[in-house]
Amino acid sequence: MARVTFTDRLRHVAPTGTVVVRGARLLDLIDAIGADYPNLPAYVLDEHRRVRKHVAVFVDGALVRGQAALDLELAPDADVYVMQALSGG
Repeated sequence: MARVTFTDRLRHVAPTGTVVVRGARLLDLIDAIGADYPNLPAYVLDEHRRVRKHVAVFVDGALVRGQAALDLELAPDADVYVMQALSGG
C-alpha cells in the first residue's frame, strides 16, 4: 500500500503523520483519505478534480504535475508527499 504524507500547512484538512492507503492512482488515494477527511479533496483538487495550481505532489521523490499526477499508476509501495507550492516574489 502507498504511504502518503501531507505538509504541515495541510494538516487542518489532512491526517497528521504518514498514512498507509490502498489505491492504484493518486486520485484513488485522495478519495480514500477524503472519506475520513472530507475537506481534503477540495483543498487539493479544483472543481474539475485536477490538482490545484498551488499544490505540489511528489511520488517516490519526483514532482508530478497536472492530470498526469492524478492518473499516474502507483507502485504498491509508493511514497507520496503532498504540499502547498510556494509562489510569489
